[in-house]
Amino acid sequence: MTRRLPSAPPLLPGLDYVRPLGSGGFADVFLYQQDMPRRAVAVKVLPANEHDPDLLRMFNAEADVLAHLSAHPAIVTVYQAGISADGRPYIVMEYCPGSLAQRYRIERMPVDEVMAIAVRLAGALESAHRAGLIHRDIKPSNILVTSFGSAVLADFGISSSLVRSAAPDVLAMSIPWSAPEVVAEHTGGTVASEVWSLGATVYSLLAGHSPFERREKDQNTRDLMRRRIARATYVPIARPDVPDDLQHVLATAMTRDPDRRFASAREFGEAVRAVQRAAGLAPTPLEVPTDEWMPASDAVDFADTTVRGPVRSRVEHDGRRRSAGADTVRRSPTNEDDEAIAGASGRHVWPWIVASSAVLLALAATAFAIVWTGSH
Repeated sequence: MTRRLPSAPPLLPGLDYVRPLGSGGFADVFLYQQDMPRRAVAVKVLPANEHDPDLLRMFNAEADVLAHLSAHPAIVTVYQAGISADGRPYIVMEYCPGSLAQRYRIERMPVDEVMAIAVRLAGALESAHRAGLIHRDIKPSNILVTSFGSAVLADFGISSSLVRSAAPDVLAMSIPWSAPEVVAEHTGGTVASEVWSLGATVYSLLAGHSPFERREKDQNTRDLMRRRIARATYVPIARPDVPDDLQHVLATAMTRDPDRRFASAREFGEAVRAVQRAAGLAPTPLEVPTDEWMPASDAVDFADTTVRGPVRSRVEHDGRRRSAGADTVRRSPTNEDDEAIAGASGRHVWPWIVASSAVLLALAATAFAIVWTGSH
């Protein structure tokens, strides 16, 4: 399949374009500099002239899901969303300079670091599940690293609600990290399948490859991977520094029968914390919402295909603006104003002219009478 070329970065108010960050299957991500407050941000934007209802639905869902969950310290933060001047929906998010997309393949990640990441992600997923949401695409490339070196879960583009995912509506998956029941298209995603994907992701970070991947590239086709995942036979990680207890935790998370896995992401996280304690490490905090917690905003509408958000279509010029008061004081009189002023002046002067004429006539008549009387 031909790769889609990235679209041009949109012109956004208050944001200065810096450089591209990446291009995915349905969206492009660019680095921008925000003017106020000044900071680097990542902007995810749909391609130009994209009107596919499924893509709009996925884009809206990601923005709304992040709005529900981004306060969690292990989930990427969303700042705002809107529509660019050329009509493209965009999401402004926290800029994370790092990713685990390739790191686990080129270096041996320390076991203690991987366990800390596992607990953080378990807390993030437990929080999403308690809000009635599932991620559906947990994998190393969707784990970003913040400027402070903390791992955060990103890319909720194909997320869904627990209710809607009981049946495979729109099936989207990354096969190497998908549970057998998802690969078989029996479900679009459940808590149990999320536990599997989390276990498979942690396995990958430790092993340097996905759980059912083979060294020979021709053995890693889509169909062959599906078959191996369907059998779901756990192969221990070939690292002597990985504790047996951690191998057991991962084997439990990735067992073929969903009912035999950990019942929740929190249980998985607590199991990893127990391994940390046994290894003499301080357990990583498992950050989950309290029992009284409820999402502050309305439920996410995963069927919404509308283009939503504030639109910035043009920039006003300050030189063209005037207040009503300034306009009243500074405007020049029009012809109508001149006529009104002249009319008002005529109305005020005319009575004085009549009165003065009457006085002059009276004086003239008196003088005439005196002269006439004297002559007779």
